[in-house]
This record gives sequence, structure tokens and C-alpha cells, in this order.
Amino acid sequence: MNRLSRWNRFDLHGSPYVFIAPFFLLFTVFGLFPLLYTAWVSLRSWDLTGDAGFVGLDNYTRLLGDPDFWNALVNTLGLLVLATVPQLILALIVAALLNRPLRALLLFRLGVLAPIVTSVAAVAIVFGQLYGRDTGLVNGVLGLFGVDAIDWQASKATSWIAVSSMVNWRWTGYNALIYLAAMQAIPRDLYEAAQIDGAGAIQQFRKITVPLIRPALIFTVVMSIIGGMQLFTEPLLFGQGDVSGGSLRQFQTIAMYMFEQSFQNFDYGYGSAVAWMIFLLTVLVGVVNLLIGRRIRGGTQ
Repeated sequence: MNRLSRWNRFDLHGSPYVFIAPFFLLFTVFGLFPLLYTAWVSLRSWDLTGDAGFVGLDNYTRLLGDPDFWNALVNTLGLLVLATVPQLILALIVAALLNRPLRALLLFRLGVLAPIVTSVAAVAIVFGQLYGRDTGLVNGVLGLFGVDAIDWQASKATSWIAVSSMVNWRWTGYNALIYLAAMQAIPRDLYEAAQIDGAGAIQQFRKITVPLIRPALIFTVVMSIIGGMQLFTEPLLFGQGDVSGGSLRQFQTIAMYMFEQSFQNFDYGYGSAVAWMIFLLTVLVGVVNLLIGRRIRGGTQ
């Protein structure tokens, strides 16, 4: 009986730790260890010939004075804004439309999943054709309005627009599904009561829907910012595999710059410092979003 009570006590208090242990073991091997090892490499002079010894914070000092790094940071932040703000606004609108009674609603809901399951390489090929300078569809449409052909890779502004459109197209549906799930959890009685009080559809959306899906909004903002800080695939494929992000580095992100330093210049110590700077910036952005979210919830209460 005593042994049975011990087993029951373990089943109640110890079994949850056993169930989540595989995650933490995998995270330690594939997440925590690489993170700590990268931090150790960032403090050393390490190139293709091997480890040349401990250099302290020299790689970080060099990083802060590197204009190419600051250019990559500006590109990353610019793409982050262009790829996050329109994406979340469109996702909110799409979710609101899908939350209403429509014909063939299931077909529309499945349609928003198409960009998620589409290969990134296929997306890059299609958008590369759309933004082609001579035969691209976008330039063809602009030509109908008298606009000269644009070389979309030639400047920061045009390349940012092209890359951000790829990101927006791919992830808008994903965020819309998250918003839709949150909207469907809202009791319909609230909308009926608001309608009886004379509130229109826009007022219901502003006063009921948006406040009650605020946790989903905060989640998508944080995840979009984290993904934007690590943006790599879309600009790389947009430049046909050129990790420098154009002849003038006009759309090179921090992740691309890290890859360039580590696997093209074989400066592993410096590349590790860039990787850790990405991590620190991502953590900083996450903390800022957490503080903003707490203040918003506090103000609401």
C-alpha cells in the first residue's frame, strides 16, 4: 500500500517532468549547446586554418565599427517594418472576413494555407519573374500607367518592397488563421448585445474583437519580429543566391551578413559575434514587446 501511494505521488507530481524531459534534452543538444559554443567561438580568432587563440571582445568591437554590419542592420529593420505591419493588418482583415458567414467558406479558409505549404524556392522563382526588369509582370502593369521599367534590385527602396511582398504573401495566411481561431473563441452573445445597442460592424470590430484577441495579436507581433530579425531565405533567393544582397548590399540582412562572414570569408569568430548580436537584438525586441504588452493589459484593467 505504501509502495502504491508512492507511485501515485510520483504519477501526480513527477510524471509531468518526465513528459516534458525529451523537449529539454533536445533543446540542450540542438539549442543551448550551439548557443553557448557560438558564444565561446565569438571570443576567439578562428578562421579556416583553425583556432588562433582568445581575443576577448575584439570581434564585438570590430563589429560595432563595421559599416557593413550597420548597413545590414538598417536593411533588416527596414524589411521588418515593411514585412510586419502590412502583414498583420492584412491578416486581421482576412480573419475578420473569414469569421463571417460566406459561401464556400471552407474553400477560402483552405486557400489561406496555400502560401504556407508552398516551397520557398518556388515562391522566390515566381516573385523573381514578377519583379523582372524587362519582362516582369509588375513592370508591365506599371507601364500601362506610364511608369518606366524599374530595376527592383538596384536600390534599397525597391528591393525592400519586393522582398517584403514575398514575406507578406507567405505569412499573412498563417497569422490570419491564428486571429481566426481567437475570434471564434469570442462568445457570440457579445456581438448580439452590441448589435441590439446599435453598434455597427466596424464598432463591434474595434470595441469587441480587437480587445478580446489581444493575446493573439501580441503573439503574432512577437513571432513576426523574431522572424524578421532572422530573415534570410527570401532576400537570398531574390538575389539569385548572392549572399551579399546586391552589388551595393542594398538588401543584405544581418543573417545574410553572418553567413557571408562565416561560410564565405571563413571568419568563424567574427561570424559567431554577428550571430550573437542577432540573438541579443532579438531578445531585446522580445523584452520590449513583453513590457509593452504588460502595460497595455495593465491599462485595460
